[in-house]
Amino acid sequence: MLAVLLAGCGARRELQPLAGHTLPPAPYGREDRLKPDALLTPPVQAKPQRNIELRSRSEDRQDDPFDLPPEN
Repeated sequence: MLAVLLAGCGARRELQPLAGHTLPPAPYGREDRLKPDALLTPPVQAKPQRNIELRSRSEDRQDDPFDLPPEN
């Protein structure tokens, strides 16, 4: 019984603005307004893909000329 109740929580329907509210105006140079789903999708610059590079063995760090000790 609990599984049936929880299955109804995942129902998806198209997003709509609240009553009395409108969507933001269209971006400059665009005639049509964006849909709510498109407004919720972050652009690539906001959510870049990760480059996971696993190290199989330890390696010595290269000498960094900008890693200077603090001044007195």
